[in-house]
Amino acid sequence: MEMNEPMMRESSPLSSAPENEGLQEKGRLIRGDNGAPQGTEKEFAGEKGSVSNGYPSATQSPGEGGTVAMPGCPRTLVVQQTPGSHRETWSKKMDFLLSVIGYAVDLGNVWRFPYICYQNGGGAFLLPYLLMALFGGVPLFYMELALGQYHRSGCISIWKHICPIFKGIGFAICIIALYIAFYYNTIMAWAMYYFLSSFNYQLPWTSCGNPWNTINCTNYLQSGDNVTWEPHSISPAEEFYTRRVLQVHRSGGLHDLGSVSWQLALCLLFIFTIVYFSIWKGVKTSGKVWVDAAAQIFFSLGPGFGVLLAFASYNPFHNNCYKDAIVTSSINCLTSFMSGFVIFTVLGYMAEMRHLEVSEVAKDTGPSLLFITYAEAIANMPASTFFAIIFFLMIIMLGLDSTFAGLEGVITAMMDEFPDLLSKRRELFVLGIISVCFLGALTTLTYGGAYVVKLFEDYATGAPVIIVVFLEVIAVSWFYGMPRFCRDVQLMLGFSPGWYWRICWVAICPIFLLFIICSFLVFPPQLKLFHYDYPPWSTVLGYCIGISSFICVPAYMVYLLVVTPGTLKQRLLKSITPEPGIEIPRCDIITNAV
Repeated sequence: MEMNEPMMRESSPLSSAPENEGLQEKGRLIRGDNGAPQGTEKEFAGEKGSVSNGYPSATQSPGEGGTVAMPGCPRTLVVQQTPGSHRETWSKKMDFLLSVIGYAVDLGNVWRFPYICYQNGGGAFLLPYLLMALFGGVPLFYMELALGQYHRSGCISIWKHICPIFKGIGFAICIIALYIAFYYNTIMAWAMYYFLSSFNYQLPWTSCGNPWNTINCTNYLQSGDNVTWEPHSISPAEEFYTRRVLQVHRSGGLHDLGSVSWQLALCLLFIFTIVYFSIWKGVKTSGKVWVDAAAQIFFSLGPGFGVLLAFASYNPFHNNCYKDAIVTSSINCLTSFMSGFVIFTVLGYMAEMRHLEVSEVAKDTGPSLLFITYAEAIANMPASTFFAIIFFLMIIMLGLDSTFAGLEGVITAMMDEFPDLLSKRRELFVLGIISVCFLGALTTLTYGGAYVVKLFEDYATGAPVIIVVFLEVIAVSWFYGMPRFCRDVQLMLGFSPGWYWRICWVAICPIFLLFIICSFLVFPPQLKLFHYDYPPWSTVLGYCIGISSFICVPAYMVYLLVVTPGTLKQRLLKSITPEPGIEIPRCDIITNAV
């Protein structure tokens, strides 16, 4: 069921005249056309009556259009259902909450957190991870939900209400989201291949007698056999992953990717078909250690990807986004910890069986932990076929949730920015986005596609997302203004963010993020996958991929200053001034008596 979009309009607060002290129900005063208090808030919902929170007109409005001022009647901030403005809303609160949780709890919790944690010292990694979550991830998660819910706009058009010169952030977010779609869905295609391969009496990665196995294949899990693990030994699960699914032995590296694997291409086509028919109608149907800690918390919680802005923009205006942020962040972190416990337990068992150190067992990180470690653990279970089917189906479902969210963020942003062009052509536009993502993913479907996935993962999403989030928090906290933003939150929730949140947004988050950006530039990631060391030119290629999204920010700044009329000072002032909302006079109001 579609609902008319609430539009916010600014005004001066009501005078505390005696006639305002009318009927009060749950903190709200009701007034009728004759000025006398009457009725309840529910009687006015969706009718010509308006809702006011009695805040000063300095508060930025999320409405659109010019400013209209008329004398003779007090100006009031109103929430009004306007007949000419439409925006989808969530069918119920649980739809929004489950969508945000599904976006935040994804493949990154299952495989990325455990290998990043192990790569940076195991338990020692938890300290920077928790600090980044408390002072970076969760505050920014809360900020994005509040921004999206208040301004009811996607990641591009929202900036005209905050600070127009930073609008390039929205375009950068969209490009980063497309880069993620290029490689993230390929991992789901690998999971789909495993899922289909699991429909066998014996799982294909449990034996060494298959055509893709080599003489180095050693099945140490077979009971009754005296198997010795040698330095050159390879498990059946690893050979199935590298030689059957990926076929990396048929690629020479980034310079020689080889042909496209038609099996993986069909799996990816099936994945994107599901994605298209799930989102085509809209939301109703759908230091190095610190660098890694920040990248993981942002990759997992998801600020900076535009998804939270998009999802929250479909919320009712008074939805409690503060509680949503706390609940979702807690579930996300607990899921990561649980996945880490499982991975480390399995790694310890494998190391004991092979008589090796854990570092030798986990020498290949990344998705290898998902498709080798988990696969070996499942193969050693009773009813392994059943658990393999359930496990890889779960992996596909987790990935689909995040893909739905990521692409919905792009679609919402573009449709809000170009409503006249795209609003009635959503199905065709979504089809175009899906087609671009599929074509962009073809390089990851080649025999050397795993090398491309690793390159995109480290350079296309890590540092660019952190830079985008840094600029976002600067724009909101320093240009839009923390007092104004806190007033916006109070209008929605009835209470203002405390000092902890304000200090995080104004100082701690920017300082942390700037330090992480500098660390990434000074210590770029050294890429290695399986036995392949990436060539030096791959670092240059990685930086080019990262810059290709971030370049939108300075490019739009220059564009806006060029096209804006006036002197340089006038251009600068106009480019950092939020566009005003619509101010209208009303004499019949509903006031939030907070």
